[in-house]
Parts: sequence; C-alpha cells; structure tokens
Amino acid sequence: MNLTTKQKQHLKGLAHNLKPVVMLGSNGLTEGVLAEIDNALAYHELIKVKVASGDRELKNAVVDAIVRETQAVKVQLIGHVLVLFRQSEEMKIAIPKAK
Repeated sequence: MNLTTKQKQHLKGLAHNLKPVVMLGSNGLTEGVLAEIDNALAYHELIKVKVASGDRELKNAVVDAIVRETQAVKVQLIGHVLVLFRQSEEMKIAIPKAK
C-alpha cells in the first residue's frame, strides 16, 4: 500500500497524541517483538514504536526490517519513534481518498 502525502499528513495528525505501544530494548528486533508489533497493528491500525539505538544505520535497518516483516507502511520516523500504519479488514481509521 502506497500512501499519498496528504494521506500521510492525515495519519501523522492522528498519531500525534499516541504513546509508543512497543519499545525495542537492548535485545533488538526479536520474533516476540515482531509478533507484538503485528498484533498491535491488527488491533489499532496506527501505532508508534520506540526504537532505541545509538547507531543511525542500525536503526534504519531495524525500521526497514519491521516494515518489511509486518507489511505496514512507515508514516514517519522522528528521532527514535517510528509511526506505522496497516489497514485491517474492519478499516477502523478512514484515510482520505487518493486523487
């Protein structure tokens, strides 16, 4: 799923008040963490994930792996906080139509 700039802006606005649901610790990206992110996306559709890493390249690799494994869309990455969106079958969050 590709999102337009307008759709991403809408999702950023909705995500502004959210707190990170999943926090990656010193163990990094494990199967359990991926499962938790997947469950959170299935339930909430729009979540924040805190990626604690001092190395920028490692953080970007972890973010790419999360997006790839969960089939979610990266809405934004600010500092250590990643905003992910994956629409469920119930379509709880209405996104603006692409023109």
